[in-house]
Amino acid sequence: MDHYDEDQDYRHPEDDWDRDLLLDPAWEKQQRKTFTAWCNSHLRKAGTQIENIEEDFRDGLKLMLLLEVISGERLAKPERGKMRVHKISNVNKALNFIASKGVKLVSIGAEETSAKEGLLLWCQRKTAPYKNVNIQNFHISWKDGLGFCALIHRHRPELIDYAKLRKDDPMTNLNTAFDVAEKYLDIPKMLDAEDIVGTARPDEKAIMTYVSSFYHAFSGAQKAETAANRICKVLAVNQENEQLMEDYEKLASDLLEWIRRTIPWLENRMPENTMQAMQQKLEDFRDYRRLHKPPKVQEKCQLEINFNTLQTKLRLSNRPAFMPSEGKMVSDINNAWGGLEGAEKGYEEWLLNEIRRLERLDHLAEKFRQKAAIHEAWTEGKEEMLQRRDYETASLSEIKALLKKHEAFESDLAAHQDRVEQIAAIAQELNELDYYDSPSVNARCQRICDQWDALGALSQKRSEALQRTEKLLETIDQLYLEFAKRAAPFNNWMEGAMEDLQDSFIVHTIEEIQGLSTAHEQFKATLPEADKERQAILGIHNEIAKIVQTYHVNMAGSNPYTTINPQEVNAKWDKVRQLVPLRDQSLIEEHARQQNNERLRRQFANQANVIGPWIQTKMEEIGRISIEMHGTLEDQLTHLRQYEKSIINYKPKIDQLEGDHQLIQAALIFDNKHTNYTMEHIRVGWEQLLTTIARTINEIENQILTRDAKGISQEQLNEFRASFNHFDRDHSGTLGAEEFKACLISLGFDIGNDAQGENEFSRIMSVVDPNRMGVVTFQGFIDFMSRETADTDTADQVMASFKILAGDKNYILADELRRELPPDQAEYCIARMAPYSGPDGVPGALDYMSFSTALYGESDL
Repeated sequence: MDHYDEDQDYRHPEDDWDRDLLLDPAWEKQQRKTFTAWCNSHLRKAGTQIENIEEDFRDGLKLMLLLEVISGERLAKPERGKMRVHKISNVNKALNFIASKGVKLVSIGAEETSAKEGLLLWCQRKTAPYKNVNIQNFHISWKDGLGFCALIHRHRPELIDYAKLRKDDPMTNLNTAFDVAEKYLDIPKMLDAEDIVGTARPDEKAIMTYVSSFYHAFSGAQKAETAANRICKVLAVNQENEQLMEDYEKLASDLLEWIRRTIPWLENRMPENTMQAMQQKLEDFRDYRRLHKPPKVQEKCQLEINFNTLQTKLRLSNRPAFMPSEGKMVSDINNAWGGLEGAEKGYEEWLLNEIRRLERLDHLAEKFRQKAAIHEAWTEGKEEMLQRRDYETASLSEIKALLKKHEAFESDLAAHQDRVEQIAAIAQELNELDYYDSPSVNARCQRICDQWDALGALSQKRSEALQRTEKLLETIDQLYLEFAKRAAPFNNWMEGAMEDLQDSFIVHTIEEIQGLSTAHEQFKATLPEADKERQAILGIHNEIAKIVQTYHVNMAGSNPYTTINPQEVNAKWDKVRQLVPLRDQSLIEEHARQQNNERLRRQFANQANVIGPWIQTKMEEIGRISIEMHGTLEDQLTHLRQYEKSIINYKPKIDQLEGDHQLIQAALIFDNKHTNYTMEHIRVGWEQLLTTIARTINEIENQILTRDAKGISQEQLNEFRASFNHFDRDHSGTLGAEEFKACLISLGFDIGNDAQGENEFSRIMSVVDPNRMGVVTFQGFIDFMSRETADTDTADQVMASFKILAGDKNYILADELRRELPPDQAEYCIARMAPYSGPDGVPGALDYMSFSTALYGESDL
């Protein structure tokens, strides 16, 4: 608002000019005419006028009357006598009244220029936006009339179409301004357009007198402008805060919706039947961790920062704290986020367990198929063989042979009992591990067990039949029997060896593969003895052939006691010798893979054992920075931002560790004895580090915002921080209730131990701890101290501003708001102001009082 300090030696132009006009006998005709017209414009209200200035003002009566009309106040009772002493008394009363209003009555000379310069500056500021108007003085700058028109248009644009005025038509411009001023602004026509245009240098005092009338006429508009500016400022703050609230609500809703959609996916524990499908699930989870979650972590951090910034702005503007919609508090977001991370951790553990389970299942299923195939191959034809009735027509020697052969079969049958039990045990384990193809495994296992029971029954039945005929059989070929007895277990040993050499294995450490290698070496050490046994078995067969050849024994067929022949023994032995180097190669490759896994473990551990302590150290350093006071807040903010930059520059090391972690997972490495840090620990620590530095920077920014908005000095902030840190003995960044009370007392607050003191402290706690958490943060402490040490705008001030715009009415009209305020803020007020219900209201009246209190939370908006 344009105004002048009433304590300074300043007078409005007409206050100084009156005395000159009374004492200067050299006035020209135009000056007398101008001043006479001005005086009569006021005296007409009192029902009188003057004709001759010197004569009519000489006795002081009309001068006193003029002052009463202008001021609206009663002067001392005038003297009605005609003596010179009476006239001097009246003039002195008038002069004393003028002096009582703070006007210094001194000689008016070239040195008394403050009022003139003030009026000139006012004219220059008001006409600055208008083209072709350059007010530099109170004579020739007004000759073209555009200056007068610009003053009117600036305050009442509807009265003059300024765009149609021309600088080369001064007569039209001057007459337009004089006529409009007299008709609409109640300013008498003190000047003559022809005199101004026809004079090379118009009279300066006459121009100043007339312009001062505009100044007084528009002083009310100036107050309205100031009031409008105050309201605009308050409304701008409110609109900005509402936008921040809407942004918070949207960001919170989006984040909660993403969490709501993501948690069911993480809680889905529907297993896949194949390793490939589960590996795809693991890859999808890695993409989620690497691509989808990090932006949401940033959004969550930004949400907390926005919430804290909004609350700080609301506190600084004396607005009530922002309460988000139900379920959208920062604590709600944190709870939902905790649920997300819990589901995430459980999902990852489940994925790894499922992969281990499927790996174990594939291994067991392959082992089941191998053993089942070997057993089925062995049992092929056995039932048919046991059901033969060849003993009924056989000779005694043939019966003996059949009996011995059956004994060898039973020995073989007993040797296969262990394999059948292994097959059943593997099938049982596959069922317990929920193998997807359990029905076919169970069916096959059941067929093997049923067949095994049948073989046992048939074997028992045939044995009994042969024993019944044993007495009829006297001769048996011992050599064939010995061959069969020794060949059967050797054959079984070779089959077991081939089984073991082809058996798949799964290990996770170098120690385990070394154990397998050691066992394999021990097996290879038994091969020479096995070869001796093979040679001995083949020697029995050779001896039989020699006996047959020597004694010309008529052999009706092959060995009657066994189906194993030397060719089969040699073939299986050759197969065993071929499988040994293949097994060697498999163990070597697995040993190399385990060495690579160990390298990956050490590579990951070397980095993790550096990064983990680094993150912890940075967390502790940030905690110390937030507590210590080194330099100004701007210095601390600069230090923290540099610190944040150094932390962000560390991100490639985290990414490198993530890459090593992915290699470890791809290699299915599930443990690492070289470090206690997991990638999950590093991720959580890194996210907490980024969040902590961002929160600390935001806290310093809010302190700067509080300091600048509340006018708090750096020394005061340092004092507040020192007191807070002194009582924050556990360095938690918060104070308990008793610690906070002691801190306030140390800063000079008088909080007694009586009931009144407790009530006052309870009130303070409700301000600094609105959520009743039982602790006070440093930001809450600073906000409280700011309110205690700084001035702020109030609802009463806003109501006073609206009252000015309304012309002292208890209500305001929409047209008045649109005239005085910018369009968007005017419509903002109109949309939110309740109708005025007072007895002095008119149609369309709006209640600006309830609107003002609602802005500060003192009523509902």
